[in-house]
Amino acid sequence: MSRRPRRVEHGGMDILPTACMHPPGTAVARLRVTVLALALGATMASGPVPAQAPGRERGLMLAASLPPAHGLPTPRPVDEYWVSEKLDGVRARFDGRRLWTRGGLPVEAPAWFTAGWPPLQMDGELWLGRGRFEEASSLVRNPPADDAPWRAMRFVVFDLPDDPRRFGERVVAMRRLAAPGVAPWLRPVAQSRVADGAQLRARLDAVLADGGEGLMLHHDAARYIAGRHPDLLKLKPYDDAEARVVSHLPGRGKYAGLVGALLVERADGARFRLGSGLDDAERASPPALGSLVTYRYSGLTVNGLPRFPRYLRLREPPAATGAPASGSDEPTGTSRRRLIPGPATRPRPGRPRD
Repeated sequence: MSRRPRRVEHGGMDILPTACMHPPGTAVARLRVTVLALALGATMASGPVPAQAPGRERGLMLAASLPPAHGLPTPRPVDEYWVSEKLDGVRARFDGRRLWTRGGLPVEAPAWFTAGWPPLQMDGELWLGRGRFEEASSLVRNPPADDAPWRAMRFVVFDLPDDPRRFGERVVAMRRLAAPGVAPWLRPVAQSRVADGAQLRARLDAVLADGGEGLMLHHDAARYIAGRHPDLLKLKPYDDAEARVVSHLPGRGKYAGLVGALLVERADGARFRLGSGLDDAERASPPALGSLVTYRYSGLTVNGLPRFPRYLRLREPPAATGAPASGSDEPTGTSRRRLIPGPATRPRPGRPRD
């Protein structure tokens, strides 16, 4: 009989429920602050971030996909990983002074939102809750004059980029973010361990049943390295990826006068069309050229292109400068290529979850 996963307490509230045991289901069978600042700063070998550090200087650590499989295989023994829920929010980084999007754009959050935060690099997610990505994205991209909507926002931290230690030790440091007196909208994501594949399947079942989109697996010994790394895995019901829009292809028939498909470019320069998944409103006002979009697919063809690609949603609008942002690792023009595969993605509400 499988043992219940060990729970990690954060000294305060958990942002997300930790593992609970549910029998494997068919969906899985088909798969895959000042005291605070001083305390954290004392554990960080590199110390606080210099005040002059610009938002675009550092890239983010990105997750590799764990292919769907009955056995949910992992490159290393599954009990060596920390497991957390994959959040459907807006990826962001706090540089010690302010927040930046993954694409390197400043987040115009109210001053009170980041007041009292420790002057440390923090990688995380601006999150409103499950299934509310579009709301979070709109709030970040188009900040309202009234800051009331920000009262529901949380910055959920899942890593400390400047901490050179193993991830397991970074988890311990992140727990201090939940110390008494710290703003409740700054919290670490709940991390737990599982003993075997059965517990991992049960954890995934529970997250999917509760409306979540998947899991993140981070190896205990992993260091923070910008770019795609096999020690950070995402586990979801199907494959997804991101590509840059390079052209709007005209529609025919019932789509005459509208966009028939998006021509997109992948990291390696390969191009293909995304037509399925676009609704009428998106065809009338498609993602701008240079936008980063998310698509889902079912494996690859013999030519290495995505099989049955389907548009999911806009991930990032074009960078204001037109230059590639270090955090996105994506090409912004038709001839640019990123050096590292793109980051983990999330679904649009109302569309199939990834």
